[in-house]
Amino acid sequence: MRTLKVWLVTALALLASGCGYNRIQQQDEGVKAAWSEVINQYQRRADLVPNLVNTVKGFAAQEQKVLIGVTEARARVGTIQATPELVNDPQAFQKFEAAQGQLSQALKSLIAVSENYPQLKSDANFRDLQAQLEGTENRITVARNRYIQAVQDYNVTIRSFPTNLTAMMFKYPEKQNFTVQNEAEIARPPTVDFSGAAAPGAASSVPANPSAPAH
Repeated sequence: MRTLKVWLVTALALLASGCGYNRIQQQDEGVKAAWSEVINQYQRRADLVPNLVNTVKGFAAQEQKVLIGVTEARARVGTIQATPELVNDPQAFQKFEAAQGQLSQALKSLIAVSENYPQLKSDANFRDLQAQLEGTENRITVARNRYIQAVQDYNVTIRSFPTNLTAMMFKYPEKQNFTVQNEAEIARPPTVDFSGAAAPGAASSVPANPSAPAH
């Protein structure tokens, strides 16, 4: 009886391996790891926002629209629970992506405003925060690219025969991926209008709407 059980377990293991179950498991874990890194880098960026806003406020308190826009965009990001299950929910993933895109745009507007305040640009604390933000944006790009590749590999596997049968049997759905919609618009520097009332050493600015949907 024991020998029969051993043979059954062995046969099931070979069957699972042959039908792609183990491969799906490995790639699913790969997606989760890649997603965790994306979240880590987005959180790193969110943590920089309060200090960055306060620093800009110290030199350009009249830039209320920009400062409020960044603060509100960060708040929207904070309301989304970015769990691993989110990558299986198209609507939740789209909401997450849109919120992060809005924060990206708001931060671009904030940095653009700083160009009109020489004292702010020369402040050591601001320069350090700006360097950290730029480094974090680069890390976000790398993390997103790794996630995109991991999801692509996983989705190809669960849609290919015969592993698609295994995926259906064990309920492994396709995972959501980042889109490239409006990428050109995101890459374009925000419009800043310096035609407002003059400020000490600079004019007031009215940036493009930082809450415009982005991805």
